[in-house]
Amino acid sequence: MALFETINEALKNAMREKQKDRLEALRAIKTAFLMARSEKGASGSLSDEDELKIIQKLVKQRQDSADIYKQQGRDDLYEKEMVEKAVISEFMPEQMNEEDLREYLQKLISEMGADSMQQMGPVMGRATKELSGKADGKMISAIVKEILS
Repeated sequence: MALFETINEALKNAMREKQKDRLEALRAIKTAFLMARSEKGASGSLSDEDELKIIQKLVKQRQDSADIYKQQGRDDLYEKEMVEKAVISEFMPEQMNEEDLREYLQKLISEMGADSMQQMGPVMGRATKELSGKADGKMISAIVKEILS
């Protein structure tokens, strides 16, 4: 079942079970998908990769908002953003842990023959493409810098 249909089913279940917070997060995903489908130049359907990018963007937005609310002492809004982030994250592929990510990046770097910070660009380009949705870009960058330094 495509991600869009999965989200529609989850949305229906949230409505039936009257889960207000979950419903809001699922509606945000559906809205983002529908907006992406109707953008100028869009084909009317989204690839799995496009759907994943949208989900990642929504998770990042929730995390950024939560961080701002936390700094401002708005715990009520912080909690709301974290709940929405958790719901949206359910639709992302399983994330790699740091140990597996480090091992993968070391193999990639040795495979590419990179041995200095000057080759970080090509390594990052390939790593972010291959690990799309499986690891956070900031974590990838930090580990690549550490290995190449």
